[in-house]
Amino acid sequence: MADIIIDTFLDGLKLLPFLFITYFVMEYIEHRMGRKAKDTIEKSGHFGPVLGGAMGVFPQCGFSAAASGLYAARMITLGTLLAVFLSTSDEMLPILISEQVSAEVIFKLLGIKALAGIIVGIIVDLLVGRRQRDRGGNVSIGVETEKEDNDDCCCKSCQNGILKSALCHTGNIFLFLLLVTFVLNATIHFIGEEFLTGLILNRPLFGHMIGALVGLIPNCASSVIITQLYLKGAMGLGAAMSGLLAGSGVGLAVLFRVNGDIRENIKITALLYVIGVISGIAVDILGITV
Repeated sequence: MADIIIDTFLDGLKLLPFLFITYFVMEYIEHRMGRKAKDTIEKSGHFGPVLGGAMGVFPQCGFSAAASGLYAARMITLGTLLAVFLSTSDEMLPILISEQVSAEVIFKLLGIKALAGIIVGIIVDLLVGRRQRDRGGNVSIGVETEKEDNDDCCCKSCQNGILKSALCHTGNIFLFLLLVTFVLNATIHFIGEEFLTGLILNRPLFGHMIGALVGLIPNCASSVIITQLYLKGAMGLGAAMSGLLAGSGVGLAVLFRVNGDIRENIKITALLYVIGVISGIAVDILGITV
């Protein structure tokens, strides 16, 4: 047990500088471009799913939370909302960078998520039709989302400046990574890596369903867990993509808060889950590798 604790702590220390640098850069970009990017999505019209899928790959929960508020105010279409949700990378990118995964692999994973979001978003808009924009009394919902974005963010001090926000995110994810890494290391040590890997990899449909279910957890924890399992080889690419596609950070939590139609929210959640499972299975059937 002592060796497991020491190994876990040392692994975490190696990741710490990479996490901080990544979050600092991300916070700088988001503070400088976040509002402009959200306004662009709102005004994107028919190109909403394309822009939403492209912007959603930017880490953290900001865009998915903002998209929920914009959809509740009927300023964007359902397809655009789903495009953002499906492409949202949340904490996946910082972890991949901190683990020093090759740029080629990172771009492929982000590309799969963005492409899936764009395709699904376009199809949904074609089938469902564009939502009528209601810029009257519901506009306030979109405005209130700015505060709710920060309330639901992984860090409560998102408005306290770039450095403090970066340190906050780094600290939160570092502590959570220590916990996840400890659990994984202990599980692998006592149960066996072959057994854990076989439990998920040898049951494709089961792995995809569980992965997508974990992804629906409205918290950055889901993307951390799934990414770590994938990097450690305990989860195949298809199952991992099921979870990462179904995951939208706190987007779903914000949607349930700002959108008064509970039945619609449940349908969107179910749709995300089904799309995540099907997409993950498609990745495995097509033999896509990264």
